[in-house]
Amino acid sequence: MKKLFTLLAFLTCFLGAKAEWVEVYSIDYSTHTGFPFYVMGYVPEWVDGVMTDYGAMYTYKTEGDVKDGDNVIGDVSTDNNGTVYKKIQLESAGWHQYFIADHIPTNLDGSYKVTAMVKASEAVTINVNMGWGWGNGEQAGTSVSIGTEWAEVEWEYSGIAGNSCNLVAQPGGSTATIEWKWVKVTEDQREQRPVSWKEWLTDDGQPIIPDVEHTNKWMGDAETAWPAWSLEKDGETNINWRTDRAPEICAWATTMGKNNDAGPRDGSELDGRARPYPADIEPEAGNASNHVFAVHVDQIEKIDDDASIQWSNQFWIQAPRSFKAGEQVRIKFRYKAGYTCSVATQWHKMNPSDYLNWTGVGSIDFTEEWQEYDKVVTLDTDGTWSLAFNLTSGSTTEKPQEPNIFYFDDLSWETMVLDEGLFVASCNKTTGVQYDYDNAIEFVEDPTEPELFIATVGTAGKQDTWVNEVMISTVRGNDASFKANTLKPAGTIKTNDPDNWQDYTSGSLAKITLPAAGVWKISIAPEPDDPSKGQVLFMQVEGETPKEPVEIVTNETESVINGTERNYTENETKAEGFAEELPEGYVFGQPWDNQFWIAANRDLETDEVTVIKFQYKATKAAKTSTQAHKVGDDGKPCTYLNWQAIGDVNFTEEWQDFETEFKVPAGDNGMRSIVFNMAEIKEANDYYIKNVQWYVKDEELEAQGKTMENLINATGADNFWIKVNKGNPESAGTGISTVVSSKKASSAIYNIAGQKVDKNYKGLVIKNGKKMIQD
Repeated sequence: MKKLFTLLAFLTCFLGAKAEWVEVYSIDYSTHTGFPFYVMGYVPEWVDGVMTDYGAMYTYKTEGDVKDGDNVIGDVSTDNNGTVYKKIQLESAGWHQYFIADHIPTNLDGSYKVTAMVKASEAVTINVNMGWGWGNGEQAGTSVSIGTEWAEVEWEYSGIAGNSCNLVAQPGGSTATIEWKWVKVTEDQREQRPVSWKEWLTDDGQPIIPDVEHTNKWMGDAETAWPAWSLEKDGETNINWRTDRAPEICAWATTMGKNNDAGPRDGSELDGRARPYPADIEPEAGNASNHVFAVHVDQIEKIDDDASIQWSNQFWIQAPRSFKAGEQVRIKFRYKAGYTCSVATQWHKMNPSDYLNWTGVGSIDFTEEWQEYDKVVTLDTDGTWSLAFNLTSGSTTEKPQEPNIFYFDDLSWETMVLDEGLFVASCNKTTGVQYDYDNAIEFVEDPTEPELFIATVGTAGKQDTWVNEVMISTVRGNDASFKANTLKPAGTIKTNDPDNWQDYTSGSLAKITLPAAGVWKISIAPEPDDPSKGQVLFMQVEGETPKEPVEIVTNETESVINGTERNYTENETKAEGFAEELPEGYVFGQPWDNQFWIAANRDLETDEVTVIKFQYKATKAAKTSTQAHKVGDDGKPCTYLNWQAIGDVNFTEEWQDFETEFKVPAGDNGMRSIVFNMAEIKEANDYYIKNVQWYVKDEELEAQGKTMENLINATGADNFWIKVNKGNPESAGTGISTVVSSKKASSAIYNIAGQKVDKNYKGLVIKNGKKMIQD
C-alpha cells in the first residue's frame, strides 16, 4: 500500500527542553491618557500616568446615559476612542470590573505568570480572570492580594485553552482605591527546534489553490492589475465576492458610498453599506514605479439611524486557505495613512465581510510614514481565513469624521514548514515526565496490516519510561501546531481489549488518558484521504495493573442548609423603586451570601466527564445558581473559579431527583467543587440535599451500576461544605449528618428607608421583597 503521508521537511536541529519564563506581553499605563480597552461599565481614571480605580462607590456614564438624580462629579474619564465619561458618586457600593490587559498572545495549554506594579488604599484581595472568550469555562480565575505600598505583585495561570487572552480585574464591591502602573505577562516556554517559514502570497505564476479553474497570481505587491473576472458587476455591485473565487483575491476593500448594495442580502434589509470589491491599485506618491493598495475613506458620518460603525469601511488581507485554532502564521505588510490614527482589526472567514472573531491582531497604529508589520500570530478560532481592518475606527477625537486614505503594500502570509503524518507524544502525570513534542514518535506502516500505522510509547523493561497520557497529532515541529492538530477518541480507552477500536476526529489540545502507566502500542487506521479521521486502538505491552471498576456509591447524608435572610440586592432596590431612599452605608445582598458545596476528593481535569446525582427540596420554592470552585491556599475547596457549573437548580417543596452529565471546561481545569448560591431569594429558606452520587462517566459501566472512580465518599460529610450569613465556608465534618447554621433570620419588615420595623409600624412597608400598606 502506498504510504499516506509525505514528509515535507526534516528539521535536524533540536535545542532541548530547557524551560524559561519569556515575556510575551506588557503595557505601561503611563503611555496612555485614557482607558485603552473595551469598557465593561466601569472606566478607571488616569492620574499622572497611573490607571486608578476609585472603587465601588463610583460609577461612570456617558452624557446620554446620565439620569436625573445622578450625583455627577465631573468629566474625568475617557476611553481609547476618546469617549468622555461622567463620574458619578453612589450612595452605596456597587459592583465593578475592568480590563487591565488585552490581546495577550497565548498558546494552548500554556502556563503564564502575571506581574503588576500596583497598590491600594487599603489591603484588598480581588479576583483577576485570564479569559479567551465569554462562554462558560473560557476563563481561568485567581485571587490576587494587593497591599498599601507600591510593589510588584505576581500571580499565575495554567491550562489556558485560547490563543488570545485578556485580563479582567474584578474588585467587585470593594471601595478601596487601586492604582496600576504597569502589567507584564511571561510564558513558561522551552526551547524548540528552529522553524522554517513558507511564503504563500507569491507572484511566480504557480497555482496556490489547487483545483480552482481561475487561479490567479497572488498580488501581495500590488504590481499586477486585477484579472477581468474579478471586476465583473451586476449593476453596480461586484458579483464574485461571495463565490469560490473569493480566496483568489488577496486584497479586498469596502467603503461607504462605493459598490453599494442594490438588493436584499442574506434575508435582511439593506442598510446602505457597501459590498467588498478588489482593492484599488494606485501608484505610490513620490514613487510612481511602485504600486500600492489604497482605500479612500471619505464617508464616515452617520448613514442611517445608527451611528457610523467601525466596520462600515474595511480592508482585508486574504489568505489562500483557512487555518485551525492554535495554528501560527507570520503576517507581513507595509502600511501608512493620510493622518495618524489607530485602526481595530478582526478575523474573518473565507469571504470578506463574513465575520468570525473580534480579536484580530489588535489595534494597528497608522502614521503618515510607511511602517512594516512583521509578526507571528497564533490564531484563536477555527476557520480563520482573512484579516480585516476596521477603517472607520481611524476617525480620531482630534479629527472627528474627517476623511482619510489608507495605503497597504507587500502583503504576505507565511506558514510553518512542518513534518506531516501521524505523531504521538507522551507524559507521565504521576512521575513528572513531560511531553516532548519535538521528538514525538512517528507512526509507521504495520508490516502485517498495510492499512494500519503503529507506534509504541515507553520502552520495555524501563519503568522510568512508562507513560499514562498521550497526544496524537498530524504535524510535528512546533509545540503550538502539534497541540492545534491533535486527534480525539470518541470513547474511553480500555485495557488490552483488541475490539476496543475508538473512532477519532480532530480536536485542539486533545489529551488521551490511559488506563494505567506503562508501555503502550497504539494502532491507527486513518481514512485514506483524511488522516484526521479514523479509528485508534491502545494495547498495553507492560506496566501497572489498571484500576478495576467499582460500584457507584451513594452518600446518604442529608444536609440541611438554613439559609438566612439577606439584604436587598442593588437590582432589587431599583426594581422596587426605593434605591435612592436606602440608608447611608447600606450593604447590598448577593446570591452567594448563603452557599453549599459538594466537593470532590481530588482536582478534576479539563474535559473529564462526570455524572452528578442527588435528591433535593426546600421549605420555599427557590432557584439556586451554581459555580465551580477550586482549592484555595487554605486547603478549602471554596475558592471561586467560574460563575457557572451545572446551571440553575430549581428547588420546590417536594423531593426531586437531579441528574446531569458534567464535562469540565478548559477554564475550570483543577476545579474541586460545585457550589450552590442559596441566597438567590431574599427570604430565609431551608434547603435539603441527600443521596449524592458523583462519579466518572462510562456508559458501559453505568449500565452495570459501576464506574472507574467515585469522586465522593460513601459515608460521612467530608465532601460537604456550607456558608451562611456571609460567613466563612466550613466543613460539615466527618460523621455529621445534618448541617444547621447558628443564626436564622425571621421574615423581617422594613420601612421605605430600609430600616427594620415591627408589626405595629403603620404605613408603607416592604415585606418579603414586596411593598404593602401595614395598618
